[in-house]
Amino acid sequence: MAAIRLLLVDDDPLVRAGLSLMLGGADDIEIVGEAADGAEVEALVERTRPDIVLMDIRMPAVDGLTATERLRTREDAPQVVVLTTFHADEQVLRALRAGAAGFVLKDTPPAEIVQAVRRVAAGDPVLSPTVTRQLMAHAAGSAADTRRARARARLAALNDREREVAVAVGRGLANAQIAAGLFMSIATVKTHVSRILAKLDLNNRVQIALLAYDAGLLDDGDQASQSV
Repeated sequence: MAAIRLLLVDDDPLVRAGLSLMLGGADDIEIVGEAADGAEVEALVERTRPDIVLMDIRMPAVDGLTATERLRTREDAPQVVVLTTFHADEQVLRALRAGAAGFVLKDTPPAEIVQAVRRVAAGDPVLSPTVTRQLMAHAAGSAADTRRARARARLAALNDREREVAVAVGRGLANAQIAAGLFMSIATVKTHVSRILAKLDLNNRVQIALLAYDAGLLDDGDQASQSV
């Protein structure tokens, strides 16, 4: 199996060195490049073709949010995992809405950062339902009603079954759990998820979850043991 190609982006050389040492030591991860600012990212991605970009959210010239938004407009965009010091942060939420596959805290234990990279490479975005609620609560305010109306209008494009799957994704359920709960095969769940992404012009399951939260389809009691 080919190694996961990883690009590191952080303005702190000590952080980059630590991440490179930590992640480069894994047999299945190859560090293909490093950048000190978001302005360097697009050219590096073009040259190194990473599978995943581990992106610091705060950088002096071009921040990680802007760099993520630019990357995710590419047809061959790599997955982006945001690196941050805050759990509930408006910039993190904006990065997720732009298509980032999840985020990890800078003080996350090394083994968990390695596992997060592996999960994203396998197509399993890294974001727990609890953290999703924290982010959504952080962003709640005067624009909440507008977001809810827009989200519900977008979800109107889904049929009833797709809507059920979207809610299940928002609850953080894995495909096998969704299949068991909705009495369908895992292959059918995957088909529904693919159709939801296509119909709503979304990049990944995190964006499905955020849209479900925006639309008010999940209440505070919704809890799951799996990551979104």
